[in-house]
Amino acid sequence: MKVGIPKEIINNESRVGMTPAGVFELVRNNHTVYVQTGAGDGSGFSNSDYQQVGAIVLDTIGHVYAMSDMIVKVKEPIKEEYALVQRGQVVFTYFHFASSEVLTEAMIDRKAICIAYETVEDEDGTLPLLTPMSEVAGRMAIQQGAKYLEKPEKGRGVLLGGVPGVAPGRVLVLGAGVVGIQAAKMAAGLGAHVTILDVNMKRLRYVNDVMPSHVVTEFSNEFNIRKHIKDHDLIVGGILLKGAKAPKIITRDMLKDMRPGTVIVDVAVDQGGCVETTRPTTHENPVYIIDDVVHYCVTNMPGAVPYTSTMALTNVTLPYVLKLANLGWEKACQEDASLQKGLNILKGKVIRKEILEAFKWQAIND
Repeated sequence: MKVGIPKEIINNESRVGMTPAGVFELVRNNHTVYVQTGAGDGSGFSNSDYQQVGAIVLDTIGHVYAMSDMIVKVKEPIKEEYALVQRGQVVFTYFHFASSEVLTEAMIDRKAICIAYETVEDEDGTLPLLTPMSEVAGRMAIQQGAKYLEKPEKGRGVLLGGVPGVAPGRVLVLGAGVVGIQAAKMAAGLGAHVTILDVNMKRLRYVNDVMPSHVVTEFSNEFNIRKHIKDHDLIVGGILLKGAKAPKIITRDMLKDMRPGTVIVDVAVDQGGCVETTRPTTHENPVYIIDDVVHYCVTNMPGAVPYTSTMALTNVTLPYVLKLANLGWEKACQEDASLQKGLNILKGKVIRKEILEAFKWQAIND
């Protein structure tokens, strides 16, 4: 198979779809790999690193798409890439279709085979290709939240860990999934007081067992959310509904109950956000303020630490890339139930009900 690795062109995205080690494995399996020049620069991998393991470096993104049977990326194609996607081409990347009707319609029009990292699902319900980036984003949520709590950044002027004689900052984590656990772990490590909310009692029991005593669990409902937003300094949104839009559990009217300078980091922004006032931002312009509440809603948070993120991502994607290349997408998906769940759009037809429901397309597609 001919596998293409284009350079990511979304704002401030420095990750790359495959490391030289991954290319080495593909070439060793008799596949041809095309890498766009400079694709790995942001993650610390040069053109020569790829050439030394057998990749062919091409000058333009157009050439990579045109020459390849399968495209392996990190982020969803953006407007400039839509026309490059070919009929019947496999595109393996994060898509988050339910948050973008424009992207969904574009991939339908291109009649490609769209396999989304975020919906590949193991038998136990875990999401192996989403997990490492959720781990990075959850940890980064505390880094960024701590930064934007500083007064020069329009935050409350609170040090999360506090100091002797001064109480630590308070962090509210919404969701006890991968993002929430990692955020709570980082915040606890800084010495902050952490409250983590979820509707899944099994997850809350797990958190209660493994976290220190200054991480407190409570059941998630509107009453508890409204209670805690009044006295927490940093709020981390880590709500996930597999392949679907995130529910808006913090509404616009709740902002008036937060103290000026409270910071919200909505990690669910890729899926539309779990805060009603969330809108996508970039690393170039990461924050905005509504009702004196600082919103950090960067859609590609792990892109700020591309070396770590690229290594973590390709550790888990490579086995699936090899399977797709060795067997072809049809046989690979037939033999691997986890990979089959990654199929979102197939030659012009949406095959995940969560996407149809997000845009109320059920009747059209039935």
